[in-house]
Amino acid sequence: MTREQFVEQVGREQAHLRRFLTALCCGNGAEADDIAQEALIKAYQYDERGQFSAWLMKIAYRVFIDSRRKQKHQQELPLEKAITLQGNSKSDEAFRYQELHTALATLSETMRTSILLYYMQGYQIKEIAEITENSEDAIKKQLSRGREQLKHLLER
Repeated sequence: MTREQFVEQVGREQAHLRRFLTALCCGNGAEADDIAQEALIKAYQYDERGQFSAWLMKIAYRVFIDSRRKQKHQQELPLEKAITLQGNSKSDEAFRYQELHTALATLSETMRTSILLYYMQGYQIKEIAEITENSEDAIKKQLSRGREQLKHLLER
């Protein structure tokens, strides 16, 4: 794939990728942007395999999982340092989906990923199984359990 073709493909998928990662990161736009950037760098370094959008989502999901593993090994941010951090100008806009992001945060990462890929991105169960490297039966169970948990949390 040429550089121009890659840029064109990314242009078509960028909004979907950003929306998926923002929801996967439970509304943390900065974290989603960092993961998207790393995923796009990795995607550019390798040849495309199969459908570009599913392939890109798989890379982004793997980067997200790696990021979570690294975070678990790092210490919490000291309160003194957190107080001095600058806010984002889009902070008010983030509250729009706060209830949904809070509910999504209660799901396991695999369950949240399946829910987001299926309902937000429109992927089929078979595609989600390939992206997440799980069986189709596992994806069906994750979707069913995730729907029930979200229904319970959002109906309060």
